[in-house]
Amino acid sequence: MPANRIRIDNPYAATKNDGMPALSQCVLMLAGVAAFLQNPPPPITPRPPQESILATYVPERVFDTRSRTFTDFEAMLAELARVDVVLVGEQHDDPNTHRLESALLQGLVRRNVPVTVSLEMFERDVQPALDAYLGGKNSEEDFLKASRPWSRYSTDYRSLVEIAKDRSWPVIAANVPRKYASEIAKTGIASLSALPTAERALIAGSLQCPKDAYFDRFAASMGEHPGSTTATEAASTSLATLDRYYQSQCAKDETMAESIAGSFERHDGGPRLIVHFTGAFHSDFGTGTLERVRLRLPGRRVVALSVLPLASLDNLTPDGEDLKRAEYLVYTIK
Repeated sequence: MPANRIRIDNPYAATKNDGMPALSQCVLMLAGVAAFLQNPPPPITPRPPQESILATYVPERVFDTRSRTFTDFEAMLAELARVDVVLVGEQHDDPNTHRLESALLQGLVRRNVPVTVSLEMFERDVQPALDAYLGGKNSEEDFLKASRPWSRYSTDYRSLVEIAKDRSWPVIAANVPRKYASEIAKTGIASLSALPTAERALIAGSLQCPKDAYFDRFAASMGEHPGSTTATEAASTSLATLDRYYQSQCAKDETMAESIAGSFERHDGGPRLIVHFTGAFHSDFGTGTLERVRLRLPGRRVVALSVLPLASLDNLTPDGEDLKRAEYLVYTIK
């Protein structure tokens, strides 16, 4: 074949033994080429990366506040895989935070760590619906109808539940039912004494609300710090409201802590790492839910990480109050 000619192996060409005249073979070959050119196959598009990869890629920097050094996500996971309880303090409205949370669970999957997932986002009374879904006894639609999911469940928390479901991990609906938290905020913690036994069991048995550093931080976040009020009737009313709101907050912390400790003590099939996802206010600075978990599980290793979204990860130097937030600070892009 001349050097300037290109050979094309045509799949439409007749075989040597079909007995057709050469001219007929050429006609069929040309007809096949014409059909191919008029109706080319659809273009080949690159196969997209797996959903799990897309869902977990997120820029981050990890800082260990104990050694005061930057580390990496995988090194952090290696330590978390060896502890008893991890509290992940999240920013509820940050998409990258939720992608990072999925990456955390998937990292534990890679390490073959048996996990129990615990969620502030579901309340104790919906545990049966959650268990039925995890066990394949009801549909996701029925589960969501029965469980009062947060408004952004599909984008923020569904991946955590689905990872657990895929691995046959337990999931704890850890929080106090919101109607009781709302009632405490309106009338005070004493209102719980009138509840029937079955309803009272949905709230932590021990409810402590000390006026400590956690209270001061809570008051400051509400814009109602006692030190800034005057001794007027209006100030007294404001403080009473603040106290009730704080009692409601404590009821959430105590109930989540009791849920976590109760699951840890029940360990079916051997020890499991409990990973609890919650708003960072509940776990930052060693207070709130974190403090109450440690009180209920003395001698157990309980570690907290706090996710901090920033506009940029350049020139990052953690200092000041941030160093007291948690064992790990995980900075991510807003």
